[in-house]
Amino acid sequence: MKIKRFVAQDMRQALRMVRETLGEDAVILSNKSVEGGVELTAAVDLVEAVSEETVDQRIPDRRGATHTAADAAGPPSGRQQDGALDEMRREMQNLRRWMQAELSGLSWYDLGQRAPHSQELLGQLMALGLGGDLARRLAQRVSDIEDVQQAWRKALYLLAAELRICDTDPLGQGGVVALVGPTGVGKTTTIAKMAARFALRHGHRSVALITTDSFRIGARDQLQTYARILNVPVRTATNRDEMDEALNMLGDRRLILVDTAGMAAAHERVADQRETLGAAGSGLTTLLTLSATTEAAAVQRALRLFADFRPDACVLTKLDEAASLGGLLSALIHAGLSTAFVTDGQRVPEDLQPAQAHPLVTRAAELLAENPTELDHGYLALAFGGASAHANA
Repeated sequence: MKIKRFVAQDMRQALRMVRETLGEDAVILSNKSVEGGVELTAAVDLVEAVSEETVDQRIPDRRGATHTAADAAGPPSGRQQDGALDEMRREMQNLRRWMQAELSGLSWYDLGQRAPHSQELLGQLMALGLGGDLARRLAQRVSDIEDVQQAWRKALYLLAAELRICDTDPLGQGGVVALVGPTGVGKTTTIAKMAARFALRHGHRSVALITTDSFRIGARDQLQTYARILNVPVRTATNRDEMDEALNMLGDRRLILVDTAGMAAAHERVADQRETLGAAGSGLTTLLTLSATTEAAAVQRALRLFADFRPDACVLTKLDEAASLGGLLSALIHAGLSTAFVTDGQRVPEDLQPAQAHPLVTRAAELLAENPTELDHGYLALAFGGASAHANA
């Protein structure tokens, strides 16, 4: 193995020196800032070194011929070969992870050398909660703006443009509208807000409620309480036949809102709920309900779980309780799912509003200002490197 140290004024010059001296197969072992520039340590001939070492390990036999140590030991068994291959795979995986971490740090450092304003902006976008790919894409689109605050405002504007918002009110045409989503996101309260809003516009005789939740008595009682206050009928449907019967009974209602049972990942009720809602046929509008207080990973899990329901749009609840919004917005953009409504309080029906992209992004930025998030450079380097690799794949 040939190892050499390089010192240059900047990262680009150092990388060029590595390629010219050691070739394209060189491996960067480390990089750091030094007085007057940067220092790289690189190595080459990893494979050749191993091959030479193996060739040198030869032993003479009684006739004077030479053989490798492996030849003297006899052919390896199948189990030994499998073990050796597994060990080699593990070593290669470890080497790959190490290389990715090194190259990610190198790319992040190189960005700081070439465009420090872009590096700072990228850090802000990721502190907002955006995924690496989205943050990188936005930063690249405003890379010509060197004033970081101006670039930040433009990036937020572009972020709002990435959000999909429903062009029309999903409730406006009436029909059957079902809210699905994880447990505890506020589906029942949101149903009440929607029913009250529609009743105020079209009269209480235009609305009806159905619940498919036979598991939580409290939720059913809560919906019945709302129904009494609004003076609208409510029915329970726990299977497809009961749903068909309930829809027939309420056929004269302009809008039927369906409150479904909350479900966690891999829950057996998911298929049952889909079957029950199937009674509504092609006229069903499905809204995925997501809480703004949910962490980004759980939002992504919910999007995967409820993808089979083919939601037409989503409702974002509990905006008034959220500490951050960037991760939620990033997940919605990645999923390509439109947003129809947001809720930001417990008042019925006042705290239900049509979704708007720019107010959502503005609120996300305000929450970041209220709850500053400092991300260490190691995390940013890895995320930046991963986004870069994904973009170039």
